[in-house]
Amino acid sequence: MFERDISEDDVEDAILNGKIIEKYPNDTPYPSFLVLKEGKKPLHVVYAKDILNKQIIVITAYNPSKDKLNKDFTKRIKKWDA
Repeated sequence: MFERDISEDDVEDAILNGKIIEKYPNDTPYPSFLVLKEGKKPLHVVYAKDILNKQIIVITAYNPSKDKLNKDFTKRIKKWDA
C-alpha cells in the first residue's frame, strides 16, 4: 500500500462505504470480496471476513487500471471485448 500511495484510511473507507463488485464465497479459509471505492482516484480492495473472530483481513489494495477494466471499474475487459 505504501508503494502504491494508498493509506489505511482509504482502505477502511473502501471497506465500510465502497461497493462490493465481486464476491468469492468459496475462498478459504474465509469468504472474500472485491470492493470499489469510487472517486477522483478509484480504489479496489480485496478483503476477507473472519465472521467467527469478527475480523477483516485485507488481501490487497490497488488503483484499478483503465485498460483492464470497463469505464466504471466494475468488470474486467476480456481481450475480445476491447
